Amino acid sequence: MPAGPRKRYGRNIVGERVREARHFRSPALTQDQLSGKLAKEGLQLDRVAIAKIETGIRCAFDFEVRALAKVLHVDANWLLGIDTSRQTARKAG
Repeated sequence: MPAGPRKRYGRNIVGERVREARHFRSPALTQDQLSGKLAKEGLQLDRVAIAKIETGIRCAFDFEVRALAKVLHVDANWLLGIDTSRQTARKAG
């Protein structure tokens, strides 16, 4: 078995949606910019933590999902994969 980090499929369904919502914004948010917006909401997630969530290395806690949804202007259920409608179809500014 090779050593090193492995992507854990199925354990972190939020990450792909966070990346999608971040890129869909106009203009798109960088991970660093998202970190700054989260800090204004009282949540300290640095760029590295966001990158780990997006790549499936780190799972997001419930309170983090709520803050991510607020900052990214999407529904938390969409981030969690519960609501599969195209929530990001509306441009967020």
